[in-house]
Amino acid sequence: MPLSGSFRTLLIRGLLAGLIAGLLAGVVGNFVGEPEVDAAIAIEESAASTADSHESQAGHSHGAEAGTGHSHGEDDAVVSRPWQKFGQFLANALAGMAFGAIIATAAHYARRFTSLPGPRLVLGLGLGGWLAVVAVPFFKYPANPPAVGDPETIDERTLLWVAAVVLGLVAVVAGVYIWNLLRAQLATIRLIAAVAVFVLITTLGYVFLPGVNEVGADFPATLLWEFRTASLAVSTTLWVSIGLAFAALTEWSTRSDTPAAVTVTPAP
Repeated sequence: MPLSGSFRTLLIRGLLAGLIAGLLAGVVGNFVGEPEVDAAIAIEESAASTADSHESQAGHSHGAEAGTGHSHGEDDAVVSRPWQKFGQFLANALAGMAFGAIIATAAHYARRFTSLPGPRLVLGLGLGGWLAVVAVPFFKYPANPPAVGDPETIDERTLLWVAAVVLGLVAVVAGVYIWNLLRAQLATIRLIAAVAVFVLITTLGYVFLPGVNEVGADFPATLLWEFRTASLAVSTTLWVSIGLAFAALTEWSTRSDTPAAVTVTPAP
């Protein structure tokens, strides 16, 4: 059955699905990602402590008065680590609700051009969102732990990530366009063509976008890999959960809107 309901109804479903997905992503981040963040912060603090020690031995002052040390520990943090860990649940919930609202808006307009059942439509939009916002940017500009990256280049890196998201959106839209364009062909031919266009556009974008590598040679490769894997796991959990929750809410709503069959017993 095609996706039904007013835009307000779809928006509420998207927000609820996003909230559920955000909390689930927060749980995954707490158990999978936070240990790597703590380890990266420990490396950063150790490096800062070593640098301060060398400067102190050279006669440099790090405080308002001679002999006053500069602490890089948790005491100087604007937000303490326990509050940061709690805050990731709020951040993921807000992000999930925002993405859920975007999917709801896209579904509202997309249902005018397709006869796909509601659950399949929102699942497809969730997959497209994951490809555009997570997969394409990640494999070009993977996430880095706190101890990696030059603060002076953060604006440039942010713009490059946004450019990678735009690239992902263009690749996904082009793939969907080719899929619809070849509707008279076999499903396998349509799928191969759509995937080929997506890969071609993504590859060209990767070639023209500049690379960024600010990982120091002394940073543990295992920790870097674990952090990036955890980051991908959290993002994937968020998008997969949005798609599944939105599809489930849509299916339940469709069932509740369908009148129950009434059995009529013929008179004797």
